[in-house]
Amino acid sequence: MTSVVYPGSFNPITYGHRDIVERALRLFDRVVVAVGTAADKDPETHLRERIELCRLALAEFGDRVEVEGFNTLLVDYARSKDTHFVVRGLRTISDFDYESQMIAMNQTMDPELEYVLLPTSRQWAFLSSSLVREIAVLGGDISEFVHPAVAAHYQQSNG
Repeated sequence: MTSVVYPGSFNPITYGHRDIVERALRLFDRVVVAVGTAADKDPETHLRERIELCRLALAEFGDRVEVEGFNTLLVDYARSKDTHFVVRGLRTISDFDYESQMIAMNQTMDPELEYVLLPTSRQWAFLSSSLVREIAVLGGDISEFVHPAVAAHYQQSNG
C-alpha cells in the first residue's frame, strides 16, 4: 500500500486542502495529513483543535486518510510513516518558490524523498487559511470555504 504525507498547519483546513487530499487519493492508496506546528501560523489555535477539525472535515474518506500531529523534521516524519512521498498544493508562484526551497532542503537530508506538487483546482485558487481565519475573526461567514464543522467551530469561538 502506497501512502503519501500531506504536511501543513491546516489553520483552518479549507475546501482547498480537502481537494488536494481527494486528488492525492487518486494517486496513492492512503494520505497521511500531518498537522504541524509553525511559529508564524496563529499559535492561538491549538494543535489538538486543528487535528480534530481535520478529522471531521476528512471523515468521508474513511481509513484511507489518517490525521495526526507532528513536530519533527518532515523527512523523519515521512520515514516514520514508511513512505518517501510528500504531496503539496500550489496556488501561486510564491507557493512554488517556497516549495522549491523546502524540496531542495528535504531532498538534501533524504535523497529518496519525492514530492508530488498538485496545482490547486481553479475554484479554490484564491483560498488561503489566513484569509479564512481573518474573515472568521471579523465575524464573517466562512461556510462556503470550509467544512460545516470548521465553520461552526469558528462561529462558536467568535460568538
